[in-house]
Amino acid sequence: MQALHLVIISGLSGSGKTHAIKCFEDLGFFCVDNLPPALLPKFAELCLQQGGEIRHVALGIDIRERGFFGDFFANLDGLKALGYTIELLFFEARDEVLVRRFSESRRPHPLLPQSPVLDGVRLERERLLDLKHRADRIIDTSDITVHELKDLLARHYLQQEDGPRMAVSLLTFGYKFGVPYDTDLLFDVRFLRNPNFVPELKLLTGEDPLVQTYVLGDPDAKAFLEHLESLLKFLLPLYERERRSYLTIAIGCTGGRHRSVAIASRVKDIFAVAGREITLRHRDMQKS
Repeated sequence: MQALHLVIISGLSGSGKTHAIKCFEDLGFFCVDNLPPALLPKFAELCLQQGGEIRHVALGIDIRERGFFGDFFANLDGLKALGYTIELLFFEARDEVLVRRFSESRRPHPLLPQSPVLDGVRLERERLLDLKHRADRIIDTSDITVHELKDLLARHYLQQEDGPRMAVSLLTFGYKFGVPYDTDLLFDVRFLRNPNFVPELKLLTGEDPLVQTYVLGDPDAKAFLEHLESLLKFLLPLYERERRSYLTIAIGCTGGRHRSVAIASRVKDIFAVAGREITLRHRDMQKS
């Protein structure tokens, strides 16, 4: 087995490939953008000749012409047959998102620079369909920011060799501010007694010990936490088995200030004792 982990980054123009290369560079990968596909085998050979100094590599490769696909796939299969660890990462976004990004940057589409951007987007999507089908991982950047993309890549690629592959995030929110879109599991805790109606607790948050005592002292809260702990301990290994890179668990109450924050904080503590690190973010806690 060759000691080289190679991530090949490709996909639609405007979908975030260039930013992804920068993210991989920040993660310690040796990065090369716009490598001609024909040079892929020679490049991998040169990396191995560096005596193990280059172990993680990210390559940005643009393939828009059908004539390149045969050679590219042949080289890719040849390297995999030699034992290289290779992952093809494909970036995409919805048509309207790509058109907006090109409009904001005032750039024409590289395939059809004299035509409407949408025509170029659709043509490129059609030409890259075979490449997308061969991808090991597809990332749709339509609804994530550049910061969220960097966090996603970091959580996956910094944990591939050590510890679990899947990063777990807890997100608290208030239903009156809308349900978050970037969530995998969602739990509603509006059935718990509400500190908002207790004058001395109203202006505090679920991070305050007084609010936590009030919320967690509710017998229904205790029962809910017991069931939630059992459910998550059952589900998380199954998601990991499916090679999920991240999982977001949202917990909501009316305003996202008291009950959801107290419950999520307790969930984080429970799993910290079990040795699993979970990141916690409060979306609406400081909103009035």
